[in-house]
Amino acid sequence: MGYRVVVVGATGNVGREMLHVLSEREFPVDEVAAVASARSTGSEVEYGETGRMLKVKNIEHFDFTGWDIALFSAGSAVAREHGPRAAAAGCVVIDNSSYFRMDPDVPLVVPEVNPEAIDGYKARMIIANPNCSTAQMVVALKPLHDAARIKRVVVSTYQSVSGAGKEGMDELFEQSRNIFVGDSAEPKKFTKQIAFNVIPHIDSFLDDGSTKEEWKMVVETKKILDPKIKVTATCVRVPVFVGHSESINLEFEDEISAEEAQNILREAPGVMLIDKREDGGYVTPVECVGDGATFVSRVREDPTVESGLSLWCVSDNLRKGAALNAVQIAELLGRRHLKKG
Repeated sequence: MGYRVVVVGATGNVGREMLHVLSEREFPVDEVAAVASARSTGSEVEYGETGRMLKVKNIEHFDFTGWDIALFSAGSAVAREHGPRAAAAGCVVIDNSSYFRMDPDVPLVVPEVNPEAIDGYKARMIIANPNCSTAQMVVALKPLHDAARIKRVVVSTYQSVSGAGKEGMDELFEQSRNIFVGDSAEPKKFTKQIAFNVIPHIDSFLDDGSTKEEWKMVVETKKILDPKIKVTATCVRVPVFVGHSESINLEFEDEISAEEAQNILREAPGVMLIDKREDGGYVTPVECVGDGATFVSRVREDPTVESGLSLWCVSDNLRKGAALNAVQIAELLGRRHLKKG
């Protein structure tokens, strides 16, 4: 017997990717429901590349009773209103929004990093998926932290427009086209022109001058990996359609060489080390699209601190940063607790 799975936000970028990943990984489903807002009700989405079409149901009227797992990717407002309702009906919620992440009673899980945290799901019947940039970073950091204890992380992100949804992708496409033909490239979704530009601003500003996206990376890394780690982040939107990149500088408690780090990363779960010190011997966002791995390149020692490394990290934000991680959580939940399929 398999699972009855609900995908909430099924018509969005991540929701569609969730359906694709469920199918691709042959998650043991008996039934799948595609759920979204009223404006999408009655439309159809494909379950992966199976040719099987699912008719979209209205979240406002959907009854979660009898369903095992709900993968939510419809934003914080929907999660706040309907997540507890699904949980109360006995359906375990795996939420991709930021709403539940810092709730002490809700586990924040990256299966390669802190699988044991999922055991706390029964407190709320809700499990949180981390921010896309945090997810790929902690996958790369976990094995290095285990080996030499990370003291401090300085990260600058280069985040694709798909992180801002379909509107962000459309704006990059339209602005690029308009610039080529001499038309206006006024921003609508973003605060400034994104085509042929970079914007050091993701999410709202906080009182200390950081943005909420940067704050998320700090607090989520501490919750997932180690509360003692010091983290500072600068998050930047770049004119790339899919795939987030990160330049990460690490300071360790114990000595670790670049060669040792490469050997550790080569064997680490979820990591693909592509690190040749030659032209093209590294991974860029274009090459990571459609892949579930977290790619690490440019591993090198930082001589400005006693024990430091710098590295380059790239991942498909719609997959490992969102859809794939959510499905991996569902798989982990099944193995450790629900035991169906």
